[in-house]
Amino acid sequence: MRADTYERAERRLAELAARGSDAVTFFREAQEVLLGAVPSVPLVFWNTLDPFSLLLTGGYDHEGREKPHEVLMWEYLVDDVMKTLDAVRSTRGVLTLEEASGGDPTSTTLHRTFLEPSGLEHCVEATFRARSGHTWGSVTLFRERGAPGFGRHELDLLEALAPELARGVQRGLLIGEATDPEWSDSPGLVVFDARWTPITLTSAAERWITEIAPGWTPDREPPAPVLAVAANAMGAETQTRVAERHGDATIARVRAPSGGWFSLHGVVMVVDGCRRAAAIIEPAHPARIVPLLMAAYELTAREQQVTSLVLRGASTRAIATTLRISVHTVQEHLKHVFDKVDVRSRRDLVGRVFFAHYEPRVRDNERRVAVSSPHRGGPFPSAAATPTETAGL
Repeated sequence: MRADTYERAERRLAELAARGSDAVTFFREAQEVLLGAVPSVPLVFWNTLDPFSLLLTGGYDHEGREKPHEVLMWEYLVDDVMKTLDAVRSTRGVLTLEEASGGDPTSTTLHRTFLEPSGLEHCVEATFRARSGHTWGSVTLFRERGAPGFGRHELDLLEALAPELARGVQRGLLIGEATDPEWSDSPGLVVFDARWTPITLTSAAERWITEIAPGWTPDREPPAPVLAVAANAMGAETQTRVAERHGDATIARVRAPSGGWFSLHGVVMVVDGCRRAAAIIEPAHPARIVPLLMAAYELTAREQQVTSLVLRGASTRAIATTLRISVHTVQEHLKHVFDKVDVRSRRDLVGRVFFAHYEPRVRDNERRVAVSSPHRGGPFPSAAATPTETAGL
């Protein structure tokens, strides 16, 4: 019975991920599936992450509660276990409080400050690790005091669901950005009718298709790769699962004659009550936090690279290996970064970047959810790098 329940959950999440839903709608529907397979969970928190910096960009709570500032302070400024980055960097991308605390949850700040006063005892965080290796978000589940902890089969299920959860979040964010652009290089959207004629063609889509196929005009049929991903998405939605040996049939990478790369994502959207195949065209671009680091703190290119790796939790030795420089050189770069950002430690650096560039995004997404606007990913574009309070809990 358990195997059947888990298999149905995987199939259903694959169907939801193939749809053209915004991120919050995906979370809402995915939560019903998840709680059907992992019962006795009174509290669930969903998070979106910037896959390039691994910092929080927003979340979803079915009761519409805002993420307390104290929780964000704990996440980025307090020395404790069970942080989201701990789960991301764990072998399987799934981490329980029991594992993180070495079997002694009561010794943690998380337990004393948040769980115990709420009558909670167990928690597990599962990250949404895509097959590409990028992590797009996480979900944290809690159980009450006296309830059994999360079992091995439940943890296996959460790990197995990660790719579909990642796909659903990624596409939800793309849908939001394509329908309500925020950046000059935002994705474009093409929606087709039953005869494969575009009924929606955003200006960004026109721009990117022209780069992929120079000379193309809107009165002509879109290029074959664009049609193919949309057609594959319509077919994938009716299947139980896409065979893993074929990979993700609804995503393609195309190189434009100019040399630039584009990702094409096929989704199925509901337009005027009808299911329509659609394609999202996304130009490849570097992590958005990189130019913000340069603009806000005047970091050099190498200092930006070092800072980006620090945000992802890399050690000094790991940074040296990745950048092929000496440990001493990494330490020198870190000293210069600390001076420019006016911090004294790695934790302070991460906290400064988060509260200057990502907490505004978290709050913006909370406002957007309240008015049914699309969820956003990445750092907030106009956030100023101003000093923020760094006191502990």
